[in-house]
Amino acid sequence: PLFIFYSGSFCCSGMSDSVALQHVSPYAFEAMQKVDVVCLAALSDPELRLLLPCLVRMALCAPADQSHSWAQDKKLILRLLSGVEAVNSIVALLSVDFHALEQDARKEQLLRHKTGGGNGESVLVSQLQHGLTLEFEHSDPLRRLRLALSELLAIMNKVADSNGEFFLKSSELFESPVYLEEVADVLCILQAELPSLLPIVEVAEALLHVRNGDWFLCLLVANVPDSFNEVCRGLIKNGERQDEESVGGRRRTEALRQLCQMNPSQALNVRAMVVEACHLPGLGVALTLDYKLDTADDAVSPLVSFVSGLLLGTNSKVRTWFGLFIRNGQQRKRESSSVLWQMRRQLLLELVGILPRSRSTHVPNDSEGDVSAGTICSGLREEHVVKASALLRLYCALMGIAGLRPTDEEAEQLLQLMTSRPPATPAGVRFVSLSFCKLLAFPTLVSTPEQEQLMVMWLSWMIKEEEYFESAAGVSASFGEMLLLVAMYFHSNQLSAIIELVCSTLGMKIVIKPSSLSKMKTIFTQEIFTEQVVTAHAVRVAVTNNLSANITGFLPIHCIYQLLKSRAFTKYKVSIKDWIFRQLCETSVPLHTQLLPLIDVYINSILTPASKANPEATNQPITEQEILSVFQGLTGGDSSQVRCHYSITTQLLVLYYVLSYEESLLANTKALALMQKKPKSYSSTLMDQIPIKYLIRQAQGLQQELGGLHSALLRLLATNYPHLCMVEDWICEEEITGTLPLLRRMLLTSSTRKYSQKQLQEAFCTLPSSGPRLMQMLEYLTLLSASDLIPYAEALTSSMSLLLSNGVSRRVLQTVNKLWMVLNTVMPRRLWVMTVNALQPSTKLFRQQKYTQNDLMVDPLIVLRCDQRVYRCPPLMDITLHVLNGYLLASKAYLNAHLKETADFDRQSQTISSLGLAGQPDTPEVTREELKNALLAAQDSAAGRSEPERGLLSDLREVQCLICSLLHQMFIADPNIAKLVHFQGYPQALLPLTVAGIPSIHICLDFIPELLAQPQLEKQIFAIQLLSHLCTQYALPKSLSVARLAISVMGTLLTVLTQAKRYSFFMPTLPCLGAFCQAFPPLYDDVIALLVQVGQVCASDVATQARDVDPIIARLQYLKERPVEAVAVMSSTPSLPDELHCTDPAVQLCYRIEATFMDIISSSLRGE
Repeated sequence: PLFIFYSGSFCCSGMSDSVALQHVSPYAFEAMQKVDVVCLAALSDPELRLLLPCLVRMALCAPADQSHSWAQDKKLILRLLSGVEAVNSIVALLSVDFHALEQDARKEQLLRHKTGGGNGESVLVSQLQHGLTLEFEHSDPLRRLRLALSELLAIMNKVADSNGEFFLKSSELFESPVYLEEVADVLCILQAELPSLLPIVEVAEALLHVRNGDWFLCLLVANVPDSFNEVCRGLIKNGERQDEESVGGRRRTEALRQLCQMNPSQALNVRAMVVEACHLPGLGVALTLDYKLDTADDAVSPLVSFVSGLLLGTNSKVRTWFGLFIRNGQQRKRESSSVLWQMRRQLLLELVGILPRSRSTHVPNDSEGDVSAGTICSGLREEHVVKASALLRLYCALMGIAGLRPTDEEAEQLLQLMTSRPPATPAGVRFVSLSFCKLLAFPTLVSTPEQEQLMVMWLSWMIKEEEYFESAAGVSASFGEMLLLVAMYFHSNQLSAIIELVCSTLGMKIVIKPSSLSKMKTIFTQEIFTEQVVTAHAVRVAVTNNLSANITGFLPIHCIYQLLKSRAFTKYKVSIKDWIFRQLCETSVPLHTQLLPLIDVYINSILTPASKANPEATNQPITEQEILSVFQGLTGGDSSQVRCHYSITTQLLVLYYVLSYEESLLANTKALALMQKKPKSYSSTLMDQIPIKYLIRQAQGLQQELGGLHSALLRLLATNYPHLCMVEDWICEEEITGTLPLLRRMLLTSSTRKYSQKQLQEAFCTLPSSGPRLMQMLEYLTLLSASDLIPYAEALTSSMSLLLSNGVSRRVLQTVNKLWMVLNTVMPRRLWVMTVNALQPSTKLFRQQKYTQNDLMVDPLIVLRCDQRVYRCPPLMDITLHVLNGYLLASKAYLNAHLKETADFDRQSQTISSLGLAGQPDTPEVTREELKNALLAAQDSAAGRSEPERGLLSDLREVQCLICSLLHQMFIADPNIAKLVHFQGYPQALLPLTVAGIPSIHICLDFIPELLAQPQLEKQIFAIQLLSHLCTQYALPKSLSVARLAISVMGTLLTVLTQAKRYSFFMPTLPCLGAFCQAFPPLYDDVIALLVQVGQVCASDVATQARDVDPIIARLQYLKERPVEAVAVMSSTPSLPDELHCTDPAVQLCYRIEATFMDIISSSLRGE
């Protein structure tokens, strides 16, 4: 009866594959995979029949497992097989000589290879008398094996020679339904016994080319369950990139689907293989459709997750591969068997399933056309919001990336979903944003006037409900800001910005043509958001609380930024200053990337009018009172009692605003002068109360969280406040914030005794008796951080004058110096003013004269007018020089800013006042610049001359080193200062110290020739004296050439100077000739010739006197000709008293010449 059923079924369906055949169930496959004998015993006879080849081999072959449990299982298997008639035929198949069979098969393979794969003589099968089916029926087991093996090898050879082209081979043996089970038995036995000849992957590939191949393949794998993954991977690897394009691809997909139906637990792994290989995309979708997980109603379906992952993942290769599958699938007619259309149908069913019931009254069927939907507004259920958002993103990806063209049915349902109204939750806000961006990305979804009206109503609802959504959902980034932003972009015609916004919100890069936005632009600019409405609405939007980079999405700050950029606030006279200040006060780290651009465009809107015709159309700046309120608690006093309630982010942003405002004001002075507009600058009092250095130091520790704010502040600081960017300060700060100070602060436990400012002042006042107690307090202060030390700054600086008294220990002075340097890293400007006022002479202190920051920037030399005892106290002298260097830099920045601030306005006023007055010359601008440079040069040179004259004459070597170090820095920073100081000159007694102590003084060699050319005799003398020390210190080729020039100048001056001037010039300069000879022996002849020439001139000056000076001339000539003997004779002859005490200048000069001669000769002899 079974055979009759098969025949009837075969006759009815022709040659269709696997019709009415028994398939291996998932239960049976799992039992085989786990060798669960109990489960196998529960199988029905038809199910068990399919697994007989493996079970018979399992029962007959010697097992590797010799355990008792397996022995019991084997007995149960034998009991199962005992009642099955087909087992005998399988046992007979296993009884043949497979070794001989394999040899014959390999011979046949070789023969086929030689004959080119033709159907010639066969080694396995002799000439067939009847058809293949009849031969198989009447053959013994061995011949059956040979018949099946010959047929299978023929198919495998043809597959190997097909070069990937699919073919369907007609094989009577594999198509006859009567013998399918017997053929399957033979096939399984052959593969199991001849695995090297018949690799299972190649056998699986061959079975795809015959009818019923998928059924044979499932049986083969079911009897070798461990090969499941290997077979699937091989079939996928050899598969087509696009499986629905060809018959072979569809057959391969169907075979793999049946394999996964047999082993559903591996379906997702097979799908992963598909994605990895980028082959058979239809199979991946089909497996997702076949195996639905038991998910909740509100969960995103596996199909949505899978397709979204392919199109929105980071793998561009996978995205392109699947996109091609979508595009190619649309080119074919709609077929119910197409995997693509099955996928679209399932997605549409899911979409309709989550629509509000008032919008979708029934689920569409294949026979129905477009789905009609009501227009009654209804809310989306909360449990469906996340699923709806995922569906929207998926359809965006399908349409924008994969090129899906939605049907009218799909478009209608999508529009109904997009215009539905979700609950006020964060997910609802996200859904509305996605729906809005999808409308902008695909405006073709709105095609009829009714649909357009539906969209306008929905947009109006968005505007109305935006504030409620933001408050009820508890989110900072709502869809209202996105509406405003898009409206502003439409008004300014920034369509590319809208496209970027849409792509960013959707999270995918899709192509949107700007021309497609024309309809939406008209709706926005004319019906929903006029520019005035946008501006008025934006300023009423609440600021974002605790704005940081962690808050994503489109925020009010984006809208305000665009409106400021388009100058809409000034155009419609809407004040935005308060909103910006409130937003700056509501910030935290990590810094939001839009804050710095917002401040920049706000400053530009304050300083630059929107148009020249209306120069008053500008925004108002933040007031000084508002700025000071941000820094309250940091500007002074006991910081332990007054704490600032604003975050460090707010303080840094306000600091950036103030510095950037001042810089932009200076940069735009010329343009503002032309418009006769002069915005108010922030007062110096305000700037003095902002702890700039403290804030910069705080920002340094938050560089990662602050993004580019720290570097922007450093740039502004270096430009406008160079005295706060001194290199030595940065080096000192690194030492203070290093590892060792950190370890020392760890010693500061809670049990450590704390000292008040009053106790510190009392200890200072009772010096030197309170020295040990004061030292204990100061050591405690060294353990504090710089910010914790700020409250003690007043007590430390005000008591500095007390440290100048006798008896104060050096350790106390050095500790105070160290604490001062720590405070200098956080409050330098205020500290400098306090220090200068504290170190004033007692007469000024008695008159209570207090200098301000502005006084010290205008006249930095006030610093040097301190108590004279400071010059004998190295630690305090170090502080004084540090302050002086800072105020010299501050003065330069102050004068540069003042000149730039006033120049353009003064010149513009002068131009307007002299309009129409011909012949009235303008004051050249270069004069103002020159005057400013002259003032700065005078300050630097005065400081450079005052320091050596006051400090270097001190016998304290440490003070001398400090002053020389500062002068070295000044000379390196600006060589012109060195030139100016030496052109003005200083006491000759300081030359040995300055030349030896200032490493950069060698640059004086560059301008000594110019100094020698000066008409003043004093400058020429100073130049020669300076040169003599430089030659000794730096015996360089350049020094030699300048020394030659100096000797030549001395010879020239000998002939032009009067007797009195000759004495004044040569008396101090003749000893310098010895230094020239000592440094450069080649100058010996020139120097001796000059000395003899000077001696002759001097002798002629006194020739008319009674005294005979000829012996002197004779001695000079003798010294020149025979220096060694002359020195020996003259050194043994004592000088006469009248020679030593002569008052005649000419005679004194002669003796000076002789002494110089002797020094040169003696030094040369000592050198030998």
